[in-house]
Amino acid sequence: MNTDPHSHDPTARSEPAPDAANANTPLSAEQLMQAATARIAELETELAEMKDRWIRAEAETSNVRARGHREVNDARQYAVQKFATDIVEAAENLKRGIDALPAASHGEPEILVKVREGLAGIERSFTGVLERNGIQKTDPVGLPFDPNLHQAMAEQDSEVHAPGTVMQAWTPSWTLHGRLLKPAMVVVAKAPTAELPASGARLDTTA
Repeated sequence: MNTDPHSHDPTARSEPAPDAANANTPLSAEQLMQAATARIAELETELAEMKDRWIRAEAETSNVRARGHREVNDARQYAVQKFATDIVEAAENLKRGIDALPAASHGEPEILVKVREGLAGIERSFTGVLERNGIQKTDPVGLPFDPNLHQAMAEQDSEVHAPGTVMQAWTPSWTLHGRLLKPAMVVVAKAPTAELPASGARLDTTA
């Protein structure tokens, strides 16, 4: 009798390994459907993640593009700010020159009339050129005091103007495309100070 454990019996049938048996076993329709559903869900998740990353990247690119465009526009609009400030100073000096002329009167020399009219025309033309280039002049008289546009030079009692109202402007405010170039120098109204009793007077407390 052959007792060699390594001997081979040609009539013996070999059993397949469990994994091999499972691999050769066809999947049922339900199992195939479950596997397909799981794979589809996995792909949909990956697609959603990729779409989200793409949307974020597009948004960031759009923000960078918009920011760059805005910075270029800002640089273009305000590159001449120093020059515009000097031009505004020239416009104010022209107005001071006109205001220094004698008031119009009957029988005044014709040359004075022509000088006054000529300077007024120059001022109108000059102001128009400034406005076409984004430089705006605003007379603040009658407006509420705005620290972003006005510089208060004094306060004055007034029974006519509401407290905090600009009652007098020494100069207008100037802006370049909405950005302040030069604040208006203004006098601001305040409520009249209540009259105090004379220092020697005594209040009657017997009533």
